[in-house]
Amino acid sequence: MRKKDAASTGARARKIGTLLAATALTAGLGVATAPAAAAASPCWTNGDNKWWCYNVSGAPVYGWVGDNHQYPDPHTVVGYMYSNPSWFWCKEDDQAWVGGPHSTRWEMTIADNGQLGFMKDTAISSETDPLPDCYQ
Repeated sequence: MRKKDAASTGARARKIGTLLAATALTAGLGVATAPAAAAASPCWTNGDNKWWCYNVSGAPVYGWVGDNHQYPDPHTVVGYMYSNPSWFWCKEDDQAWVGGPHSTRWEMTIADNGQLGFMKDTAISSETDPLPDCYQ
């Protein structure tokens, strides 16, 4: 290869490299400044004291401790919820740890087998803040 052709090829390679680097940087900036994922859509009501929320199909519904319906029992499954969305009456905060954005929140519902109980907030993908408190 002649000296002039080698210099020309090197110049082209540098231009292509610069173009690729600029493209990668621009793409990277686009990703870095992309907006955060949208928040979960909230639960909704039809005015009938039931709140509808999207949930994990097949999620367990837990009973309560002793005779007190105020305290969910994370060790006793009374049924499962296969519907999605499902309805809930209210939310109960400051109870047994469940994790997620509302780390101690449970929602009162009726399992598909008719048993009253609580679903863990981590099994519900809708934002549960709009639900009323079970015990005020």
